[in-house]
Amino acid sequence: MEELEPIQVATYVPSNAPVPDNEVIVERGSTPQQLGPKLNRSAGDVVRFLLLQGEMVTATQALTDDMIELFAAEIGARIRLVDPGEEQEAALRARYFGDDEEEEDEGDLRPRPPVVTVMGHVDHGKTLLLDRIRSANVVAGEAGGITQHIGAYQTDWNGHLLTFIDTPGHEAFTAMRARGASLTDIVVLVVAADDGVMPQTVEAINHARAADAPIVVAINKIDREDADPNRVMQQLSEHGLVPEAWGGDTITVEISALQSLGIDDLLEQLVVLAEVLELRANPEGEARGVVLEANLDVGRGPVATVIVERGTLRVGDPIVAGPAWGRVKAMINDRGDQVKEAPPSTPVQVLGLSEPPIAGDELRVTNDLSIARNVGEAREQRLRFASFAQSSASSAAPGARLEDLFEQISRGESATLNLVLKADVQGSLEAVTESLRKLERDEVKIAFVHRAVGGITESDVDLAAASGATIIGFNVRPDRRGRELAEARSVEIRTYEIIYKLIEDIQAAMVGMLAPEFEEVVTGDAEVRAVFRVPRVGAVAGCYVRNGVITRGSKVRFLREGTVIWKGAISSLRRFKDDVREVQSGFECGIGLTDFQDLKEGDVIETYEEREIPRT
Repeated sequence: MEELEPIQVATYVPSNAPVPDNEVIVERGSTPQQLGPKLNRSAGDVVRFLLLQGEMVTATQALTDDMIELFAAEIGARIRLVDPGEEQEAALRARYFGDDEEEEDEGDLRPRPPVVTVMGHVDHGKTLLLDRIRSANVVAGEAGGITQHIGAYQTDWNGHLLTFIDTPGHEAFTAMRARGASLTDIVVLVVAADDGVMPQTVEAINHARAADAPIVVAINKIDREDADPNRVMQQLSEHGLVPEAWGGDTITVEISALQSLGIDDLLEQLVVLAEVLELRANPEGEARGVVLEANLDVGRGPVATVIVERGTLRVGDPIVAGPAWGRVKAMINDRGDQVKEAPPSTPVQVLGLSEPPIAGDELRVTNDLSIARNVGEAREQRLRFASFAQSSASSAAPGARLEDLFEQISRGESATLNLVLKADVQGSLEAVTESLRKLERDEVKIAFVHRAVGGITESDVDLAAASGATIIGFNVRPDRRGRELAEARSVEIRTYEIIYKLIEDIQAAMVGMLAPEFEEVVTGDAEVRAVFRVPRVGAVAGCYVRNGVITRGSKVRFLREGTVIWKGAISSLRRFKDDVREVQSGFECGIGLTDFQDLKEGDVIETYEEREIPRT
């Protein structure tokens, strides 16, 4: 037979076209037709290279991240993978906004009010403190006296403006507190003198340190009989906040928000600290700010609470914030008065956006409304792509309503609880979402069919009916037509005002949905000491009960030299000639087993029962 020549494996040789020196933005899921030209190569070059790596792809097939990075590394290109739609947004930002880190001219900077974030554990008096500072009763408007939205307020103390951000204390709003800390110049940490440092107090300290903001500690509730400020200062020292009175650098002020004690001392300390920090910003030029909160108002449309960081925001300015864009139609300050402009560190509600932006989005003023529209629509497209990908992934598991989950689990299937989640503001929507995600178990998954701010509408009911979802409303209610449609289409709507109750209800429902778990508990064991053959009955074991109780009908493991050789149940149990229900430890008895005759002296009969373990 003629010897065949060895096959020569071709090596990939990149074309001579120069590789871009700068970083190239590449969208995930790009095809060779899209990737090649960006790197000065053809689609054929990409397909040929991947073929030599053992990957069979076509020119129009979406590539994985690894494939894209492998090809880029081969030709020495620097790439940055972004989500679909983000490339267009990045190009628009570079075109219209330029360098975000441009340095401000020192001559243009002017003093600005400090932004003070009030943090602390739930029910330690943060909102009541602000209530005293700005003389407005906020607590009465909060469900259960718990702050569940970020609020921004500005106050004038002895000619000094101070901007305050009130962040919620409940642990579910961790993300909102983190957003508040990222904006702040000074953190006021409120600690109750009768309660001391709590888990969320420590969390607030960590947020403040991450924001590199100085901390002023307000020791509240000193009017209580069991108040112990020294114990609080000791606990603070253990977390690195050593009070000035003890030789440290942390300012501590003892106050009573309830009796308005020490409030002026606290404000004075904040003013002095702000002067030391020399806070300045350029009030001229295009404004830039951060969205603290956003909601959909029935009469006013999308409303965003914004703190201006630099520049001056004016009525009529074209703006973009996340996917939302528009023109400033009106601005309302924290007192409810309309204002024409908002300089740095000023909190205002902005009207005129196309939709509620996402809390934490950057708000930018553009030169023209068309620019704002282009950037906003590019971001909206990117978010739509991401949402579509997420919903496609979650659609693999069929959804079920609460009453259907029992049937799915009984069939041994992994059930998915589909939810349509509506909330009054974006921050609450995020907080509820994260809280519910933490409740997921292996047997019960949570899929959010739709999440949005605003009331529960007919379209929400239609969507829930089509996807077998339950509607959860947080601080929102369905309108009359929505309720009637929900009743007609058997869609369950649950509404809540306090997040504790929402989490408890869903958690209780999910625990009930989980398949019960059982554990085996050994109830007794008996040693076989003799074997009797009874006509028409078979082998009966004469046993001595060594431990526990042997009960007729119990489940049995039959052990021989420590090895389980049979499992079944006790069919008969006798003491002498009498049938008995159970035999205690230390007594002899006769045991008959179901479908087992291979009995030998020295074997052990171990009885057990299965007990249900409460699910948590």
